Amino acid sequence: MIIRSINLETVCGVTSKLPENDKPEIAFAGKSNVGKSSLINGLMNRKSYARISAKPGKTQTINFYNINEQMYLVDLPGYGYAKVSASEKEKWGKMIERYLHQSKQLKAVFLLIDIRHAPGNNDKIMYHWILEQGYKPIIIATKLDKIKRSQIQKQLKILREGLEVLPGTEIIPYSSVTKQGREEIWNKIETEFLTEEKVEDLNAE
Repeated sequence: MIIRSINLETVCGVTSKLPENDKPEIAFAGKSNVGKSSLINGLMNRKSYARISAKPGKTQTINFYNINEQMYLVDLPGYGYAKVSASEKEKWGKMIERYLHQSKQLKAVFLLIDIRHAPGNNDKIMYHWILEQGYKPIIIATKLDKIKRSQIQKQLKILREGLEVLPGTEIIPYSSVTKQGREEIWNKIETEFLTEEKVEDLNAE
């Protein structure tokens, strides 16, 4: 993936009207401290374009990053942070639900889970909620560099069983430090969720 241009084009809050985009959208969901901003920065080949908050749970918006004027990476609010009030959690949940329901260009949802731990209750709820909206989540197992190589398969099995994933669900291990998994994620996006014409445009010099 050759990144020629990036533009944080739209930031939607709880009361904002969702944009009526005419380009494919790829969304990323995950717990507040799972490394979502780091992943998006890694995909965009930028160190700090997507804000990495010092306080998990601070991101309260849906951010649309226009990539090469051809597609959008969509950063959804993090969930499950204990210090956020119940009313705030409810607002964010409704905002995400509204986006999943209303977006006409959403092609895929990637769900980020920390590879070091068994999925929490919020992760399970989000996984099955995305399924209920009509999407089959692709799992990104983040923080790969935090575990030994010998532990990877064991932890991936824990994720599969903990989430009760559908047969054939892909889990992509990712490290924001080494960028392992980056090309695999982009390959998945390009080959399965973008048209052939757009893939050619994205890879053009």
